[in-house]
Amino acid sequence: MSLHDDAVLVLKSYEDQPELRQVYLDHLAAHPDGMWKACGAGHITASGLVIDPERGRVLLTLHRKLRMWLQMGGHCEPGDTSLADSALREATEESGIAGLTLLPGGPVRLDRHHTPCAWHLDVQYAALAPADAVEAISDESLDLRWFAYDEVPTVADDSVVRLLEATRARL
Repeated sequence: MSLHDDAVLVLKSYEDQPELRQVYLDHLAAHPDGMWKACGAGHITASGLVIDPERGRVLLTLHRKLRMWLQMGGHCEPGDTSLADSALREATEESGIAGLTLLPGGPVRLDRHHTPCAWHLDVQYAALAPADAVEAISDESLDLRWFAYDEVPTVADDSVVRLLEATRARL
């Protein structure tokens, strides 16, 4: 199955945010290349909020280009076999943490936002950190830091806050 087909199936089974979900499905129907950065009309991205529920904290990255505290995530790559794989790859690469696992149940939220490259139609997952997690900054980050749940609204934008709230509701 192609990544495009996987994205369609994932989105069709996602039951929340029906209007935004339809925007994503319409985008994929209109753009066979809608999974890839090269699609100037926008593209599907995948992200993963790295969370440590036992300690009540999340790991955020200070994004090098956007200079904002965000969850890990980014563009899908040709080697990705599914949206979930893409989100897990991005979370692992950007956090440096081995052994992350996605929170069961598929995507936690959808978030559409404009970036310097194009519209990102982000499919957001949550990634559970193992108890012995040790993070390591990647080239895409200026900083990497754990934040207590109640600190997140003071450092991150509303999209990250909504993602954290949705993740905590699912835990």
